Amino acid sequence: MARAQTDIEAGQERLVEVACALIEERGGQALTIQEVALRAGISPANALRYFESREALLEAVAEYWFRPKVAIMEDVIASELPARRKMYEFFARRFVAMRDAYRADPVAHEMYVELGNEYFEQVRSYVDLADHYLSMIIAEAMGEGHFAGLEIDMALSLINQMVSPYCNIGVMGMLMDRLSEDKLARIIDAAFDGLSAQDRGAKGVTGLRAA
Repeated sequence: MARAQTDIEAGQERLVEVACALIEERGGQALTIQEVALRAGISPANALRYFESREALLEAVAEYWFRPKVAIMEDVIASELPARRKMYEFFARRFVAMRDAYRADPVAHEMYVELGNEYFEQVRSYVDLADHYLSMIIAEAMGEGHFAGLEIDMALSLINQMVSPYCNIGVMGMLMDRLSEDKLARIIDAAFDGLSAQDRGAKGVTGLRAA
């Protein structure tokens, strides 16, 4: 059951929904609390009861946008799936949700990409949270014998680079037509079957050279 909201929380949620609608219409760069208040049918002074600044409003917009993604991650982390399957679900469920939103409105997708780039500090905590949860899955995988010899941080970095198109919304928009759950599953399998600290000869010892 959803937690009961206070009047302040309900008012904040309403203004965030209005702000999201405005962002999807024409971007967020010029968004002001006054404009959000006008669209919501309240006075700017009343809107300031809920958000003391534009930055506070945009931080709430970030929380609102990431909320379902965080719920997905927490659901996967709490599951009893084996680590390989858990990692696939961790990325696949969020990818499908974002792909569906992209297909419904590609322009709105790009608006959120631009806003996220402009206000990265507001979204950094959610990126860090995703890394925290992924590290938990990596630790489980290591307990099952995968990623031999790698530190968690190195495995985290390598896996994030491998799956970036499936979780980085900026990259996703450029490659959407080439992305699929089947390809993601193969990437996760490749990570589990191949990532380790072992040197298998790709890098060589004498620097780069033509074949």
